[in-house]
Amino acid sequence: MLSLFAFGQTNLKIMSYNLLDFPIPLPNERLPFLTSILSEVQPDIFMVCELGSETAANSILNTALQTQDNRFARAVFVPNTSSSFQELQQLVFYNSHKLLLTAQSEIPTGVRDINHYTFKLKTENAATNPIYLEVFVAHLKSSQGASNEAARLGMVTDFIDVLKLIPTNHFVLIGGDFNLYKSTEEAYQKLLEATNNIVLVDPINRSGNWNNNALFADIHTQSTHTNTFYYNGTDAYGAGGGLNDRFDFILMSKNLQTSADLYYVANSYKAFGNNGNCYDKSINNTSCTGIFSQTTRNNLYNMSDHLPVVMELETPENTLAIGTQTLDESLTFNNGNLVYDWLELKTDPSLKGQSLSVYNQLGQTVYKHLISSTNLIKIDITPLKTGVYYIKIDKLYLSKPLKFIKLH
Repeated sequence: MLSLFAFGQTNLKIMSYNLLDFPIPLPNERLPFLTSILSEVQPDIFMVCELGSETAANSILNTALQTQDNRFARAVFVPNTSSSFQELQQLVFYNSHKLLLTAQSEIPTGVRDINHYTFKLKTENAATNPIYLEVFVAHLKSSQGASNEAARLGMVTDFIDVLKLIPTNHFVLIGGDFNLYKSTEEAYQKLLEATNNIVLVDPINRSGNWNNNALFADIHTQSTHTNTFYYNGTDAYGAGGGLNDRFDFILMSKNLQTSADLYYVANSYKAFGNNGNCYDKSINNTSCTGIFSQTTRNNLYNMSDHLPVVMELETPENTLAIGTQTLDESLTFNNGNLVYDWLELKTDPSLKGQSLSVYNQLGQTVYKHLISSTNLIKIDITPLKTGVYYIKIDKLYLSKPLKFIKLH
């Protein structure tokens, strides 16, 4: 049997989620619910708010995002620098097979940090046509009233000041819990201001008064509960009131609507779990049927008082690698096919005595190896130039070789 990975266009699934004081059990351990949600969405970039600790970050990475090929990574957890009273943090997790995190920083504000992460897409043409994605995660000041609106505006102003420093050919996402009640609020207007160094747009372009307005029932993200999420007799966690607010957003740079290198996938933006018929109800209400199942909505109900927001980006560039390639099920990559120094290959005993060749895109043989009785081959590829290479078992009738990429 021949099984080869098909290289082609690359999709990036984006997800933003307020985790509600994670990992406090409210009242049950919530990691299994988060694991099920992430398994269904399968995000490549996972932006979170209300993360309680680095230990919590590790539990998400090592449990909820655990995969056989260990493709997920996280940014460095940085305690809030804006205020010692703000204990909950923002963070990003990402698919390291598709993305390289090149930098991160924090934007101090009058309330809490806005976190900034710079990614470079891992594409075959990254050296000649690099694609950079700037990701910001924000949790703006909550509640209604003039002072809270002013605080949100101040945070956004601090973000816009940093946006002035971003190269205009980079792509930008800002996601999180914005706590906005209507599109006329100054903070929202400033985010989308046409004079910004990098112009941002709301992918779904749904302006209006989102609060307690059934016209926006399909994009509401809070609350998943009609009553307080959890009350232990002393402390209350999470909002009630049912789905009637659009607090959670992902905004994107306008060039994601026009670029041929990376672009927004039309109609991919969703309030995940919202079937559009749950206005003022709990998300798991049995009447809220639709494309999101009862099981999915039960998981969301038990996980947080917010719904996640999801969307997709796409590039026509070839991705470097995702998962494991196999050749006749007798030769597999042990450490993936993105390699800096040592290429590791697992071999079937049936290949003992066969000769293995590595050759470049010109068809020139750059390495040969006689397979011995060991089932693990380690090849030092540091002398090779950066680029695409192929592996072939000599004298076998396989129609296609394995493909790997030597990185910088």
